[in-house]
Amino acid sequence: MSVVVRGTRGWVLDAHALVDRGYSRCRRTGGDNRTSHWTGRFKKQCFQMLKAHHSARADVGEGNTGVLHETDKASKKRKRKHSELNQGEIDSRAFHEKIRSVVLEGTTSLVASARSLGHLTGAPDAAKEPLPSPQCGLAALCEMAKELPSADDDDDQRDESAQPLVAEGGRTSHLDLFSRVTENEAQWAAVVPLMGGEYVIPPHAAFLLSDFTRIRPLVRCGRRFDLIVMDPPWENKSVKRSRRYSSLPSSQLKRLPIPTLASPNCLVVTWVTNRPSHLRFVRDELYPHWGLEVVAQWFWVKVTASGEFVFPLDSDHKKPYEVLVLGRYRCAAGDAASSPGTPEVPVEDQRLIVSVPSALHSQKPCLSALCRAHPILSEPAGGINGVKPRVCSVEKP
Repeated sequence: MSVVVRGTRGWVLDAHALVDRGYSRCRRTGGDNRTSHWTGRFKKQCFQMLKAHHSARADVGEGNTGVLHETDKASKKRKRKHSELNQGEIDSRAFHEKIRSVVLEGTTSLVASARSLGHLTGAPDAAKEPLPSPQCGLAALCEMAKELPSADDDDDQRDESAQPLVAEGGRTSHLDLFSRVTENEAQWAAVVPLMGGEYVIPPHAAFLLSDFTRIRPLVRCGRRFDLIVMDPPWENKSVKRSRRYSSLPSSQLKRLPIPTLASPNCLVVTWVTNRPSHLRFVRDELYPHWGLEVVAQWFWVKVTASGEFVFPLDSDHKKPYEVLVLGRYRCAAGDAASSPGTPEVPVEDQRLIVSVPSALHSQKPCLSALCRAHPILSEPAGGINGVKPRVCSVEKP
């Protein structure tokens, strides 16, 4: 079960079980057209974070505040006068103080509920094996996509429909993955060989392997979505030093054609770093630019396998939470999407998503489980029973 706890303050997710759900049935077809079936399992050790970072206790149970003890503070961080704080750091502290009690009290309650059910007990259940390589081949492939010739927008003869991932006979080769949307309509996950690697595509999923500047094929498909989730490659010093992927100036996000992709009352969820300037940009510039109304702010709280904050809650350097800004798309008069869409359900503010983070860099918990656990994300387009909502995810590789 991927949703361990569902309460008034939010949810506790078993991220490992959630990932595995889409790969319980996998299929691979070899060059000799022989098909093999197997069960995919994500490495459990990726979610076996047993201790908080910096060897600092940040327990959120039994009345603890998640704050480093005074003896630890002096040894774990460099002292600095208050006058040396820049405006961004001052704003960060102010934001943290505003939401601190929500994160602490909500996490304490949700972790206690999870522990009562036998979860977040800290017991390791995975063999000690090396973690997968942190290098992501998709990042290189997306960079390659930027160098390919772009599709001619005026080419009326070009096929705009999504191409099937699995062709007759189960073959997945000879696909144009860079300039056409590819869809796996099968009941099982399928293995796609690409550039010397293999990628497992979940069932009932479609994707466009490209850079955000080459998103035209997604627009040409003519689909509109009830839920759009974005995880932008925000500019920050950590990413710049690591060179894991290319970052993107905030202003460039306005080029994404969200109004063209959104159905009426579509919910747009954006993962945002804790930098106040990024939060202000999303709320005050980006969402109004797209015709979105900010309706809620949620928090992903990262805990260890025993329910401790992964970083001290009051750390000046890294916080154990990230922010999600939720906005509702309001169609303009005469918009092609002005037909009835997802029924508007009130969105609760300041909800928490508590889970053990993946050891893989910046891997967010999938929100698909919440699509089934929360009414604002589970109502089908038009309110027709049996029709699943269309979900679009725009992510960094």
